[in-house]
Amino acid sequence: MRLPPFLLDQWLEQKFSADPPIEFDLGSSTGPIWTLRELVSLDGDVEELLDTQLFYTPPAGSAELREELARMEGVEPEHVLVMTGAAEALLILFHLAAEPGANVVLPSPGFPTNEAVAQSLGLEVRRYMLRAADSFRVDMDEIRSLVDDATKLVLVNSPHNPTGAVLSEPDMEELHDFCAGRGVQFVSDEVYHPIYHGPALRSAARLPHATVLGDFSKAFCLSGLRIGWMIERDAGRRKQCLNARSYFTVSGTVLGERLAALATRHREVIYDRARRIAQTNLGLLDGLFSEHSDWLHWVRPAGGMTAFPWLASGIDAREFCQSLARHGVLMAPGDCFGMPAHFRLGFAASGERFDRGIERFAAFLRTMAPRLTQHA
Repeated sequence: MRLPPFLLDQWLEQKFSADPPIEFDLGSSTGPIWTLRELVSLDGDVEELLDTQLFYTPPAGSAELREELARMEGVEPEHVLVMTGAAEALLILFHLAAEPGANVVLPSPGFPTNEAVAQSLGLEVRRYMLRAADSFRVDMDEIRSLVDDATKLVLVNSPHNPTGAVLSEPDMEELHDFCAGRGVQFVSDEVYHPIYHGPALRSAARLPHATVLGDFSKAFCLSGLRIGWMIERDAGRRKQCLNARSYFTVSGTVLGERLAALATRHREVIYDRARRIAQTNLGLLDGLFSEHSDWLHWVRPAGGMTAFPWLASGIDAREFCQSLARHGVLMAPGDCFGMPAHFRLGFAASGERFDRGIERFAAFLRTMAPRLTQHA
């Protein structure tokens, strides 16, 4: 089994070691960073944390965390499985789907590991396209046309990484019902829920046949915890997932799960901060893309913390991102997502320093204007 180079992580790694250094990380997909001190101060009981016994947690996750997540998602605690990030949940789902001749239906662009892991396990990957010309909307008929008797799962990601597009509640319900009727697992990756820049949408956890994934890296802005979760009502699938986790990682970290439970109890404080910073920074992007509309295009994200602009000329954006990195600003080239003319712009990870990063980006664009105009 061979995995292709993980271009996205290889690119983002330079923020730790680049020379000249990266001053503004506008390529990462996470939110404004919390310190341990800030997080613990929400409950204010450091002594209780210091008395935590450092042993294995149950494979399904601690009772405390599962109960908190169940309250948040409106499900029973037994329907919640704690994972090592959404990444482990996806690995388990693809592993369980990997039968001879099977296929999975995934969005393109999408998170790069999904396609690579699925293919490495022998699964045929069928892609439904999210097109800039259609504001990255999901084409329901296209998904239906890709599903057949060998389809094991259909994955949607809303809010979507990297485009920021969202799936409406009626479309989510329609896809859920279609998959349920065909006996196909419907997986809703909701790591950015509930960060929306328009009307708020409900989680697919309300739908009886949905498998829902969440984590503490994106909307919760706590990527260092490496904690995620899966909502699964089907007892047979839960048993299979739990068995796989026992092989893959055994359990999570007891301190990570305690801190995750604390964060879940105070989620509105965390979400409010993420929304405030993301929406403030989106306003700055409105101005930037309006000013430079001759050579930069975008679809304004409806949710999440990333946008997926593109160069109007259609040329490969890697050289553009390389030049920008030498000016201290990191963005992720679109070839990491199989769409070279695009680049991913994260507008929350840099927090309240974003305005300075955008000023640097705007100055860079002014120096690049003759070359961009030449190619447009």
